[in-house]
Amino acid sequence: MKVIESFTEKYDVARLVYFEQFDDPENAIKRERRLKKWNRAWKVRLIEQHNPNWDDLYPGIAGPS
Repeated sequence: MKVIESFTEKYDVARLVYFEQFDDPENAIKRERRLKKWNRAWKVRLIEQHNPNWDDLYPGIAGPS
């Protein structure tokens, strides 16, 4: 369900295919900034190393509804 106008709405994003966890928000922000500078091929390679089928990972991290 897409409720507000956002990146996910604009680009019709519907699956979580990659994520990283950090204990420190500062390190998470640094990593996000680095990844945003990567070209698409590098990002695809990163995803496929960890999730070759591009499965939706959200149900596994969201817990029971």
